[in-house]
Formats: sequence, structure tokens, C-alpha cells
Amino acid sequence: MKVYNRKTGAEGEALAAKYLKKKGYKIVETNYSCKLGEIDIIAERKSVIVFVEVKTRTSAIFERPCEAVTPFKQMKIRQTAQFYLKEKRKLESDCRFDVIEVLDNEINHIENAF
Repeated sequence: MKVYNRKTGAEGEALAAKYLKKKGYKIVETNYSCKLGEIDIIAERKSVIVFVEVKTRTSAIFERPCEAVTPFKQMKIRQTAQFYLKEKRKLESDCRFDVIEVLDNEINHIENAF
């Protein structure tokens, strides 16, 4: 049984963006990528830049989706976020890192995940 594929991931990211918009977030970028890595969603809310990693699964048989955000993945996201902030001249901005789990179309938003 395949638990994840590219289509599933894209659908999960679309659901996550829709969820964030409903919660009052402004989506700034999706699938931001640079030489250091990729960030699924960059959003803003109350002048805080939120870097969001979306993990989508159709089953939690092996692990919860958020468990795939390993310390190495967190480091890559932080490095990519730093690059983004420098590129956009927003180094002084408040920011945080969230994870959104999409499991069977149910959303679990983990604020300040790391």
C-alpha cells in the first residue's frame, strides 16, 4: 500500500493553504525554493512570517505525518527560511515554524512546531 505520492502532497498543500486563509493568514508564497531547499507555504498573520511544512498522509500506519519532519528537515527549513528573509530584506521580522498534518483530509495545525 502506497502511503504518499506527489498528487497526495499537492492536494494536502492546497487544503493547508485553504485552511490558513480561513484562519486569517495571508498566503505570501507556496513552494518557495532556493539553492538550500524548499518551503511548502510562507504566510503572514499579525505581522509574523510563518514558514509552514505540510505533511500529508493517507494513513498513519507507520507514523504520524509530523514525525517526518526530522531534525535534519527542520535544519533545512530554517536555512531556507533564513535565505528567504535575507532575499526579501526581512531579517528583522518575527517568524515561526509551523507544521500542518493532513491525514485523511483532516487538518492538524501545530504552531511553533520547532
